[in-house]
Amino acid sequence: MTYEPREVERKWQDRWEDGGRYHADPDPDEDATFVTVPYPYPSGGMHIGHARTYTVPDVYARYRRLQGDNVLFPIAWHVTGTPIVGAVNRLQEREEEQMSVLRDTYNVPESELEQLETPMGFARYFIENHYKQNMKSLGLSIDWRREFTTNDERYSKFVTWQYETLRDHGRLEKGLHPVKYCTNEENPVTTHDLLEGEEAEFQQYTLVKFRKGDTVVPMATLRPETVRGVTNAYIDPDASYVEANVDGETWLLSDEGAQKLVLQQRDVEILDRFTGEALVGERVTNPVTGEDVLVLPADFVDADNATGVVMSVPAHSPDDWMALQEAKKDDERMREYGIDPAEVEEIQPKAIIDVDGYDDPFPARAAVEEHGIESSDDPALEEATQEVYNREFHAGELKDMYDEYAGATVEDVRDELAEHFQSSGEFDSMYEFSEEVVCRCGGDVEVAKQDTWFLTYSDDDWKQLAHDAISQLDARPDSAGDQLDHTVDWLNEWPCIRNFGLGTNLPWDDDFVIEPLSDSTVYMSYYTIAHRLQDVPPEEMDREFFDTLFYGAEAVEDPDETALDLREEWDYWYPVDQRVSGNDLISNHLTFYLFHHTDLFEEAKWPEGITVMGMVLLEGDAMSSSKGHVVLPTEAIEEYGADTVRFVLLNSAEPWQDVDWRDDEVGTTQDQLASFYERAQDVIENAEGVGDREDVQLQRIDRWLLSKLQSTIRDATDAMDEFQTRAASQEAFYHFEEHLTWYRKRTDLDRDGARWTLREVLRTRLRLLAPIVPFLANELHEQLTGEPVGQDDWPEADPELESERVEVEEQLVESLTEDVREVIDVTDTDPDQITVFTPAPWKRTVYETVRETGTDVGAVMGKVMQHESLREKGDAVNDLVQDLVADVRERSDDELAALDEVDEQDVYENAAGFLARQFDADIDVVPETETDAERASRAVPFRPAIDLA
Repeated sequence: MTYEPREVERKWQDRWEDGGRYHADPDPDEDATFVTVPYPYPSGGMHIGHARTYTVPDVYARYRRLQGDNVLFPIAWHVTGTPIVGAVNRLQEREEEQMSVLRDTYNVPESELEQLETPMGFARYFIENHYKQNMKSLGLSIDWRREFTTNDERYSKFVTWQYETLRDHGRLEKGLHPVKYCTNEENPVTTHDLLEGEEAEFQQYTLVKFRKGDTVVPMATLRPETVRGVTNAYIDPDASYVEANVDGETWLLSDEGAQKLVLQQRDVEILDRFTGEALVGERVTNPVTGEDVLVLPADFVDADNATGVVMSVPAHSPDDWMALQEAKKDDERMREYGIDPAEVEEIQPKAIIDVDGYDDPFPARAAVEEHGIESSDDPALEEATQEVYNREFHAGELKDMYDEYAGATVEDVRDELAEHFQSSGEFDSMYEFSEEVVCRCGGDVEVAKQDTWFLTYSDDDWKQLAHDAISQLDARPDSAGDQLDHTVDWLNEWPCIRNFGLGTNLPWDDDFVIEPLSDSTVYMSYYTIAHRLQDVPPEEMDREFFDTLFYGAEAVEDPDETALDLREEWDYWYPVDQRVSGNDLISNHLTFYLFHHTDLFEEAKWPEGITVMGMVLLEGDAMSSSKGHVVLPTEAIEEYGADTVRFVLLNSAEPWQDVDWRDDEVGTTQDQLASFYERAQDVIENAEGVGDREDVQLQRIDRWLLSKLQSTIRDATDAMDEFQTRAASQEAFYHFEEHLTWYRKRTDLDRDGARWTLREVLRTRLRLLAPIVPFLANELHEQLTGEPVGQDDWPEADPELESERVEVEEQLVESLTEDVREVIDVTDTDPDQITVFTPAPWKRTVYETVRETGTDVGAVMGKVMQHESLREKGDAVNDLVQDLVADVRERSDDELAALDEVDEQDVYENAAGFLARQFDADIDVVPETETDAERASRAVPFRPAIDLA
């Protein structure tokens, strides 16, 4: 029968959906397992990376069902925030890139574009036509009764309860706080709203207030300790600059810098505009040293970064060192701006920090020479600069000119020094991003200070609770726990509101909406009762309702009976057993998830497990919807089959590792599954009429395969317990195929014992593979047994079918086969006769002595030489002891114990027929003591000698 994957998959998809196969309801007689994954944000279509994200938890859910658990695996739709609104705006404007993504990447028909022109129309289109359709096609075992969208009225009531509770617990405060602010939408944004710069961090720059007369010329730096080393400054002569009144002082800075200060709640009034050329050639005064420094023209100055005026410290910055050397050589340009080249030539570096590792008093010069840098365009300059900065920060000591800070390590005093100069009026500060940040709407994102409500993740007591949650968390991989702890340590206040967008209004101020990361922290608890809340009028879902639901009757004066009933279901499912999420969410969502659970719920309800996912690459590169570099699950499933897609995503790497989707490898996997299906058909057909285990006679080779099957069960179970989908699929599929290949060579497959063995092997493997390739496994299992794979069907290893002795005996046959083949290859012969010589009894005696005495050669020889017959053999015994000691060291204790019971002569004689078929030759198995053949003397225990004729 030919394998038609889509035909099989549609059949089972319909059966599961029609029968409500994965509807999960509380059952006190069954252990509950609750598996969740971040709900999708449908601001675009689903690609193959998303398919992996949702399939990995499905594997675990299916595995736990097979182990007998009652498993809940729900899904919902995250629509709050502004990305969907921005996508709709770009669609309405018929923005070229957005239209290309919709039409060319996600194949939205022209006739359906109109229905996408409202936020929920847009979201619903991708929910129904991409995410939900693909999830069902992939066979995800989701309880679809519990789905919701995050702007549902009832869900908003739940979010309202959260924030009223958090506020009452002191976890919310109001005040000025730096936020990511889209200048286009004039609205705060979060990581999920960004097109570029998702990893950007807030950086607080120190502004050194250089002066030109009464005018402040602020220069931004992340290294305020270098202020005494400034020798000159740079400005872009062609960029736009302003003179502005900033909080009562006259400042000269870039136009962009002035706008950033406005966003950061500074009082700014523009007085005049001009190009940077106006300051070129002027001198400005260092507020700390009182020295005047020359302002030079420079194209590398970015007027959009900080204030657009840059101070130069050439002794301690390779960037500045190279810029100064090039300025000294560019006399023509200096004269163009009215600067005497001699003035530039007079500029000399000033050493202000001592640091080990550089013989040169100027670390920047030493680093430039060490890296062989000859121009400011050299890519190595960035590495050299970072190297100097790191060494000076951690080990650099300030020189004597720093007075009370002299001799101090930079790392220890940087902040204190900056605060000292700021308090005396010589320094100021502003925020900037570590990299360019762009909103999904296409607008520039800047750092703004806003009077906002924020979550107090900086509170020490809350941090400790989060650390406590991590300490008892089953986190995979192991490094995930460390990453979570690190995030808890550095996380500060988090602004939790925005001015507009989809979502829940801040309960006590309707002018604000709770931002999408902040409303997505404990929604897993909502899954447990979402399907039953549809019968509760929204107006009844007040604070007391949810307090009763989550805290019990004693939490309120008049508990709601419906809420108490719902509490039983919540209590049955909670806590979350496994949360499967992306590595990129450790720094925000996953950490917030832990923070909020520790505040809102008792310790028994804190999350129990987190598994972090890697990325999916496409032909070695990151996927990009905007560039059309994606694979759509719909297309991949139709071309290869859902089980093939699942198998590639699950078998190519462990969940926390990156997967590279390559079409040629996917095609190969499809062929392998087809071959598996077709071989299974042969087993199913041949198994008809075969009796039970007690009705058949098993041979040694049957017992060997069944023994291998038990170890495969154990290994696959261990792997699944550890969420190692690749290890589990490798064991159940590829590794066992190797055993089957050997088995098919070794025996007559038409025997009843072989037919029963193959039936048992297939039945067991289908259960092991059911979480990975559920359509294929269930189809074949039903063909074989009359029933699909059911709950509590995960196989357990049967000790009665395990035999270390049988396995080592077969290993001897396999080793002998390989040795014969190697001799034939080396001698380039086609033998008619193969003689296998088994070792003489005295050699077995030596082996037994090694086993009794251990692997100390001297001790073994002392024992061996007590045998008079062995003493006579002299060097031969010594050589054999050396050989056997090495062999024993390489084998496990179980293997050695099994070998003690093995009759080599019997093993090889029983395998003679197989060897004869393999090599088309007559096989003789001859004891060394029964022949005069010289080659027979080379036989040693478990490594017979071989002769070809």
